[in-house]
Amino acid sequence: MVAPVDLTHAPPQTCACCPTSPLLTGTHPRDLMHKDNLLFYGDNLDVLRRHVRDESVDLVYLDPPFKSDQNYNVLFAARDGQHATAQIQAFEDTWHWDQSAAAAYEETVERGGPVAEVLRAFRTYLDRSDMLAYLAMMAPRLVELHRVLKPTGSLYLHCDPTASHYLKLLLDSVFSPEHFRTEIIWKRSSAHSDSKQGRKQHGRIHDTLLFYTKSDEWTWNQLHGAYDDEYVEAKYPHIEAGTGRRYGLWDMTGPGGAAKGNPSYEVMGVTRFWRYSEDRMRQLIKEGRVIQPKPGAVPRFKRYLDDSAGVPLQDVWTDIPPINSQAQERLGYPTQKPEALLVRIVASSSNEGDVVLDPFCGCGTTVAAAQRLGRRWIGIDITHLAIALIKTRLADTYGSQAHYAVIGEPTTVEDARALASTDPYQFQWWALGLVGARPAEERKGTDRGIDGRLYFHEGSGETRQVILSVKAGKLQPSYVRDLRGVLARENAQIGVLISFEQPSKAMKAEAASAGFHESPWGKHPRIQLVTVAEILAGGGVDYPKTSGTNQTFRRAPRAKGPKGTSFDLFKGNEQEITAQAGRRLTKQVEGLLLSEARLGEREAAKLLLTQLQNSGEDVARVRVPRKGIAFAQWIDDLSAKVGPSILLHAATAIRNRTVQGSDNPWPLGSV
Repeated sequence: MVAPVDLTHAPPQTCACCPTSPLLTGTHPRDLMHKDNLLFYGDNLDVLRRHVRDESVDLVYLDPPFKSDQNYNVLFAARDGQHATAQIQAFEDTWHWDQSAAAAYEETVERGGPVAEVLRAFRTYLDRSDMLAYLAMMAPRLVELHRVLKPTGSLYLHCDPTASHYLKLLLDSVFSPEHFRTEIIWKRSSAHSDSKQGRKQHGRIHDTLLFYTKSDEWTWNQLHGAYDDEYVEAKYPHIEAGTGRRYGLWDMTGPGGAAKGNPSYEVMGVTRFWRYSEDRMRQLIKEGRVIQPKPGAVPRFKRYLDDSAGVPLQDVWTDIPPINSQAQERLGYPTQKPEALLVRIVASSSNEGDVVLDPFCGCGTTVAAAQRLGRRWIGIDITHLAIALIKTRLADTYGSQAHYAVIGEPTTVEDARALASTDPYQFQWWALGLVGARPAEERKGTDRGIDGRLYFHEGSGETRQVILSVKAGKLQPSYVRDLRGVLARENAQIGVLISFEQPSKAMKAEAASAGFHESPWGKHPRIQLVTVAEILAGGGVDYPKTSGTNQTFRRAPRAKGPKGTSFDLFKGNEQEITAQAGRRLTKQVEGLLLSEARLGEREAAKLLLTQLQNSGEDVARVRVPRKGIAFAQWIDDLSAKVGPSILLHAATAIRNRTVQGSDNPWPLGSV
């Protein structure tokens, strides 16, 4: 991936799509499309129309929400990281027939064409219902997604049986019926029975994915799944002595005989029409691939199970389970799909370097799958809460290896003020996201002095917390006293007041009188007064986060291996692989610094932090390990913060300078 686009050194230009955020390079996002991954905050219809070029996208996946009269809530880890969860309303998914729905309907109908005809038919049948409002919202978005797809592009629309039949008709009108390819059934849950609750119908355990292409030529990579146990036992019943390889004996006779051009000759005393030429048959016999089960029997071909690619991917997917409560990748987002599902879609319908777009990107599973497979990506979501979650997920999984530009977020104090005036709660979520906090679980208007929380561990296993209060208006001296009271009431360790205004001397004195929270990593002010300008300049909250145990968000697992590495979509114990990789990295870094460079632990730690800072890594607040803290554990925590390849590169540079007197570290690819 290319380096991030610099959005900091040019006069602002206002973008009508995201009026609170100037495009500071003087370059419109349309001009960034070929350069970078992009994460947009805003209405996806506006973003598509204003920022995404015609025929610039290779693959679209969308999972548009539909659950009338319900609020989707983002769920985060509880204080102990496992048990009861806190719920935070992310957005209201309530599609009602109102003025905006009527306007969307009229806009599409007035354009004419097949889409207008289908919407008019829906209006006749559905009248002015919530379903019609939903379809009127989807119609212009599907038209725009069709526009941005390349001629070889594909679209997957994920839905449930509530609206799938209507959406298929709508997609037929946009893409044309002949470009419908597959209706994929994904088994999203195990069998269950609601008969005791009076349910008198079949259990609903599947979702539907509607697969369309823009033309008759599209990108396709054939994927294969594992054979089921029954098939393996029937077709590969034998185990080879010595190797343990499973194999079966398969027919080698040529179907159709001479009429199909099959040669006739004798093999092991048996004359037949065979699939292979005599030369090829002699080679197979030499390789031990021709077996005669008993004297006089027709020889058969010895086929190994591990030589088979597996079952070509079909349109019923039962091998990808949903995300359960204990899944490592679970972030708590209610509509989160398993990454394996998106990996399968992205792998089959795009190539490395292609552009993947998700206009309802939620917690970023499509983005994560595209990043994992070396695709470029565009994600769009309408809430700052989702954007913050995606940024956290990418940082947890890929560290500094995830390169992207965020369009639509405030980048100056003036932009932040504009957001605060137009939508105070989006501003609050944005400000909390900047420091890695999550909004408080209390309902709007009843926050009891708490706008957000940060959770952390200090090694004892007990979860501790930081309370945050966000103030967009004029500061009052009472805010600091109130925050001290909240700390006492909540038994919290640190309190933070985020504001636009600089605090007064009296407020600073009140904050200083609260003292410090002491941790193994140093002292941290109990009350901290932080301005939006300071955060935008790179400042943040001073709390014990250097241990790698920030518990605020559920953490996404670190990426396994470099981009472009081939992997099996169906096999492997990833947790054990990750643990082994971590142990190897720690030993490598220790070997480079302690054995080869012959440094002491504290000296090695100081040089390592200096090297990382000089390389642009944010480790200014990471402390050198004190006595009693294992150096290996400190290395593990540092790796989680900056990424294993960056850490190993820094250690190699130190080793080279110390041992060889060279200022040039080994190239990263050769480490």
